[in-house]
Amino acid sequence: MPYQRREFLKSATLIGSGIVLGSYSGLLGCKSANSSKTISENFGLQLYTLRDVLPSDPKGILTKVASYGYKQIESYEGDKGMFWGMSNTEFKRLMDDLGMKIISSHCDINKNFDRKAAEAAAIGMKYLICPYLGPQKSIDDFKRAAENFNQKGEVCKKNGLRFAYHNHDYGFIPQEGQLPQDVLMQHTNKDLVDFEMDIYWVVTAGQDPITWFNKYPGRFKLSHIKDREKNASAKDASVILGQGEIDFHKILKEGQKKGLDYFIVEQERYEGTTPLEAAKADAQYLKEFRL
Repeated sequence: MPYQRREFLKSATLIGSGIVLGSYSGLLGCKSANSSKTISENFGLQLYTLRDVLPSDPKGILTKVASYGYKQIESYEGDKGMFWGMSNTEFKRLMDDLGMKIISSHCDINKNFDRKAAEAAAIGMKYLICPYLGPQKSIDDFKRAAENFNQKGEVCKKNGLRFAYHNHDYGFIPQEGQLPQDVLMQHTNKDLVDFEMDIYWVVTAGQDPITWFNKYPGRFKLSHIKDREKNASAKDASVILGQGEIDFHKILKEGQKKGLDYFIVEQERYEGTTPLEAAKADAQYLKEFRL
């Protein structure tokens, strides 16, 4: 992750007979096909992917995003707010005109959160998300963060939406004999707090995303789909989807079985390309995606 994003995120603080068996197998096949269709026709884009171009022309850039095939948007809170200089209802009208939906947004959860929750709920958003905590000095700090998440989850619930936390690699580095990600998941109320798995950062930390889906079924509701350069040693090594080492077919198939509902592209590096070209290439990969 680029240094400038870390700084931004710091501030911003998931028988019977052969005939019956044959029918059952057919149903499984239909389910698999439908799951694949869900991904190939309803994938989203985290707008941080377009951080270098979006602020100068939000409406024009979002129009191009829609033309690539994206149906869902996950925003983030920049200098112009979650709605990029527009009111929440103006942004909703733009999404409607473009045939897209704003599903969620990363935001600073410690500033004006009640207002943000009310505005998000008013236009049918599903989630407000904490994008980053950063490494903490102690496990108790992560426990306190979990309690804060529960409180924010209560606010979201009262407004008719959900709260979630987006992981980074630091959550999978042992501290005091525990993994911070475990602490956050075990000390948050599942009725109030969901999780957005950034698959890239789980893999970068040397962990298996499927293991985490199985360990906490139903807790990871959103995902960031971001590929990692093959045999890369650096942490910041994202590449166009399909060009890297991450087996999204296997991971997303298992993720769906364990409650994963949203599939959101995020591109952090543009080696030899541009933000819009990267977003377009990632969209093409997912339009052709089959489990």
